[in-house]
Amino acid sequence: MEVSVNDPKCPSRLVLEHVTSRWGVLVLAALLERSYRFSELRRTIGGVSEKMLAQTLQTLERDGFVHREARPVIPPRVDYSLTALGEEAARKVWELARWTERRVPAVEAARAAYDARRAPLG
Repeated sequence: MEVSVNDPKCPSRLVLEHVTSRWGVLVLAALLERSYRFSELRRTIGGVSEKMLAQTLQTLERDGFVHREARPVIPPRVDYSLTALGEEAARKVWELARWTERRVPAVEAARAAYDARRAPLG
């Protein structure tokens, strides 16, 4: 089977969706630094609900990007880290995220210009 992201039935589209979602990018980027426990990761990312973070981590784990290690201690301890595949993906999306940060002023200027052109005449 030939893989082409332009094919609507290509499984790469779903993988692309997972790694480029808002929470997917932020989880991958955070895990580039080090491994995290769930609550630490949630604080680091900021603004993500427990449910959404859990879903994102499960999805990324299923896709082979995140490793979940449950340690049999009391209280239970679960650490999340990147796999080799996850590290490769994280570096790619983090580069895009950093580019986005740097280019916000240009995007805001383009939006303002667009809005000014589209505004109804007085």
